[in-house]
Amino acid sequence: MTDPATWGWIRDGRQRPRVVVLAAPNRPRVEQELISIVHLIEQHAEIVAVDKNFSYEFDNCPSDLVVVLGGDGSILQSARQMSHQQRPVLGVNLGKLGFLAAIPPSRFVDIWPEVCQGRFSVTNHLMLRCDVYDGNQVVHSMLGLNEASVLGGPPYSMMYIDLHIDSVLATTYACDGLIISTPVGSTAHNLSAGGPILRRNLQAFVISPISPHTLTMRPVVDTADRIFDLTMSTEHPSASIVVDGRVLCHFDQRFRVRIVRAEDTFQLISVPGHDDYQALREKLGWSGKPRLVE
Repeated sequence: MTDPATWGWIRDGRQRPRVVVLAAPNRPRVEQELISIVHLIEQHAEIVAVDKNFSYEFDNCPSDLVVVLGGDGSILQSARQMSHQQRPVLGVNLGKLGFLAAIPPSRFVDIWPEVCQGRFSVTNHLMLRCDVYDGNQVVHSMLGLNEASVLGGPPYSMMYIDLHIDSVLATTYACDGLIISTPVGSTAHNLSAGGPILRRNLQAFVISPISPHTLTMRPVVDTADRIFDLTMSTEHPSASIVVDGRVLCHFDQRFRVRIVRAEDTFQLISVPGHDDYQALREKLGWSGKPRLVE
């Protein structure tokens, strides 16, 4: 556990942390729990803002902590919303899986007072930055917590994607798409595409082709300190660059897409009793026994 004296409000002699509450919009369960959770937060902290549509601007925001009500998609949105103003995040799971938003509302009442006294630790999760170049000029850019992907739509045809690592050609993928994932994102689209699960504090990326034409092209894990450049060998009319489920731009053949480690990290408050392997057992059904169909 981190020394409580290191946290800003305690170091500054303030009794209560300043908190921004982000609540997933149009979720009946979030609306149902929001009032009671905000009431609990107010007992131990000063609320700077309650944002129910992910529009709050974090530039010059005085908050110490962020509480996110929703699922893992809401956590991804919070990382994108904070951008270069990342703050420690406590996720309350009101969604489905809850790999990142790990705390059920029933535990929040016990955990929150401890957090406000600085009795917690933070795991800094690797983020990526995806820059799209037209010549030497960056024309699109986005931070990501899960992955950056090349995905196609109709007409459905094979893509030919050149991958350079540190300016050296690694290979040309003939595939339906390509995913470059962080450890946090390894249990998302990467896992569905047959990629490996990485421990979330590893400093590494996974490169996973989607339905490669050559079966020997398998997912690769490489250090996060590399520079990954993607180009299209041939034009594809519907290829898009997608970061954490959001379309960044059309992947025009003249573009070069560069994916690197972001300077910022996503700061997730660690919950006592929550372990990565426990999450895999519970969320992915790693019970060791086949499920019986009744």
